[in-house]
Amino acid sequence: MSDAPGLFFVKLPDFVRTTTFRWTSIAFAVCILLFSAFVYWEAASYLLARMDAAITEESLAVAADTPDRQLNAIEDRLSEDPRRIKLAGLFGADGHRIAGNLESMPPGLMVDATVENVLAVRVDQRGREMMTVRAIARRLPNGNVLVIARHNGELGELAEVVARALLVALPFALGLSLAIGAILSVRVQRRVTDLNALVRRIISGNLRERIPVSGLDHPFDKLAVIANGMLDEIEVLVTEMAGVGNEIAHDLRTPLTRVRIGLERGRANAKTLEELQSVTDRAVGALDQSLTIITALLRITEIENSRGKAHFGDVALADLVREVGDFYDPIAEDKHVTLRVASADNATARCDRDLFFEAVANLVDNAVKFTPAGGCIKLSLVRSENENIIRVSDTGPGIGKDELDAVMRRFYRSDKSRNTRGAGLGLSLVSAIVKLHGFRLTLNTGAGCVAEIACPVRSN
Repeated sequence: MSDAPGLFFVKLPDFVRTTTFRWTSIAFAVCILLFSAFVYWEAASYLLARMDAAITEESLAVAADTPDRQLNAIEDRLSEDPRRIKLAGLFGADGHRIAGNLESMPPGLMVDATVENVLAVRVDQRGREMMTVRAIARRLPNGNVLVIARHNGELGELAEVVARALLVALPFALGLSLAIGAILSVRVQRRVTDLNALVRRIISGNLRERIPVSGLDHPFDKLAVIANGMLDEIEVLVTEMAGVGNEIAHDLRTPLTRVRIGLERGRANAKTLEELQSVTDRAVGALDQSLTIITALLRITEIENSRGKAHFGDVALADLVREVGDFYDPIAEDKHVTLRVASADNATARCDRDLFFEAVANLVDNAVKFTPAGGCIKLSLVRSENENIIRVSDTGPGIGKDELDAVMRRFYRSDKSRNTRGAGLGLSLVSAIVKLHGFRLTLNTGAGCVAEIACPVRSN
C-alpha cells in the first residue's frame, strides 16, 4: 500500500443529500434563531418600558418634595441600591452638583422631556465610572435641575441570558430538526423509490399498474391521482392501438387477398381484353376499399391527436342542418327514401364548422344506407333547456341494445350491415369529432335508430 497522504471521503446516506433534509434542517435552525430574537426583543421592550415608567414616577415623586426633603430622598435612593444601578443628581442653575452620584449633567439630556438614553459619569467611594443610562431631567421651582437615571446593563444581562439559553437549546433543536428532516426525507425517498420501481414495471409492459393513494390529501396523492388518470388513458390508447392494428390487418387482408386471387385468375383464365379489363376493374374496386379504410383511419387520428381548436367559431346550426339535408336529399330520393328536415332558428354552437358538418353528414349517410326503400329519415334541430340537439332518426333495422357500445368501435359491423358497403368507421369518426368539441353523442334503440348530438346552449 502507498504511504502517500490521501483524502478520505465518507459517502453520506442518500437521504442526507436530499433537498427535503437540507431545507428542513435549515428551516428549523432559522426558526429557532428568529424565535430567540423575538423573545429577546419582546423582553427587552418590556423591561425598557418598566424601567422608563419607574424612572418617570420616581422623578415626579422627588420633584414633588420640599427642597430639604429632596436631598434625603436622593440619599435614600442611592443607599438602597446594592446592585449599584441607580443614579441621581441635583444640580444648581449654574450646573454645579448639589447632591447625588452623578458627576455632572449628562451631555445632550433635555430638561423636562421624556426618558432618554445618554452617557453619564458616576462617582462614589469606588471611583469614577462612565456608563450608558436611561435618564430624565426635571427643572424644579427653585431653578435647580433634578436628574434621575438608571444603568441599562439589565438589558445586556438579558441578552446574555438569551444567548446562553440559545447555546444550550440550539444543539437540541438542531438535533431535532435533523431527526425530523431525516424522517421526512426517508419517507419521500421511499415513495420515490417505489414510484421508480412502479414506472419500470409499467415501461416493461404492465400497463395495469397504478400508483397507490393513501387517501390523506397529501401532495403525493394529488400527483398519484393525476398520474393514474394519465395511465388509464395510456392503457386505453395502447389497447385501442393494438386492437386497431389487428382490425386493420384483418380488414385489409380480405380485400387485398381478394385482389391477389382475382389478378392471378385473370392472368391465368382471361381469354380476351374485355375479360382482363373486368378483372382489373374488380381489383381496382377492392383497392379503393382498402384506401378508403386507410383514409378514414388517418382522418380519425388527425381529429383525435393533431387538430386543435384554432378553427372554432360560432356556427349557425340551422343553416348547417339545412345544408346537410340539401346534400343528401338527392341521394335519399334515388334510394326511394324520404328525407325530412326541420330546424329551429337562432341556434349556434362553438365548433369547427367543417368537422361538425362531417359528423352530421356521417349520421345522415348511415341512416340513408340502412333505411330500406319506402322508409323515412328525419333530420331535425331541437332545443331543450340547456342544449341544442341535432337528431337523426330513421326507420331502418336499428341497433340492438347489446351493440350500442360496440358500434362506436373502429371496424365494428353488425350482422345487419354485413351486406352494406362500408368500412365500419363512420360512427368512430363521428365520436372523435364530438369528443373534440366536448359535445355529447347518444344512440337510442327501438324501431329504427335515433342518433343525437347535443351541444350546450351558448349564452348571449
